[in-house]
Amino acid sequence: MAGGGSVLTLPALIYIGLDPNIANGTNRIFILMQNLTAVVAFSNEKMSYFKQSFRLAIFTIPGAIIGAFLAVKIEGELFVKILGVVTIILSLLMLAPIKHKPGVADENHPKFILYPLLFAIGFYGGFIQAGIGIFIMFVLRSILKFDLVKVNVYKVFIAFIFTIPAFFIFIYHGQIDWGAGFVLGLGSILGAWVSAKVVSKLGEKVVKAVLVVSSLLIALNLLGVF
Repeated sequence: MAGGGSVLTLPALIYIGLDPNIANGTNRIFILMQNLTAVVAFSNEKMSYFKQSFRLAIFTIPGAIIGAFLAVKIEGELFVKILGVVTIILSLLMLAPIKHKPGVADENHPKFILYPLLFAIGFYGGFIQAGIGIFIMFVLRSILKFDLVKVNVYKVFIAFIFTIPAFFIFIYHGQIDWGAGFVLGLGSILGAWVSAKVVSKLGEKVVKAVLVVSSLLIALNLLGVF
């Protein structure tokens, strides 16, 4: 509904006892199932920009591959600390308002700065994923001036595309718990379907408030504060 779902699901997988690296790989099942469901749901609501979204998604793929290769090599304890710090940063970023004027920019002719940012989005998505939706929303709203609904339609398609190569890298390195991943994924299907149906009507501030409080508590726990 507001981006940042992995900020909750990734720590949850670690809390149930999965190795952090395996949790990171397993979370990609959730990401794929969630975003594919949302893409289909948006399409059924006559909200789809497949051609335009794919043009942007192409630039995220190289970064996602590099990020995933780094993720499978990193030490588990270091990954947890990075996740804790990143979660705090994301929580603060979610509080920052983004000024935008819908329709000012043309997605077919994006500004040059967009391309390195898309590569960076892919890298981060391949590496840790948590909160990637927030970054995508921030970039699309601030540079392309998309409204909130259009941002979400683009976001789920782009995230789905760059998660595919990253997912196969985690599979190759044996860092997937299929059982936990599919249980999490099944829950995400319902969440993605419902959110795609109501996102244009939902109170964004309420969703952000819940997500910020939850993610901050999780971050402090990951960092050993309590």
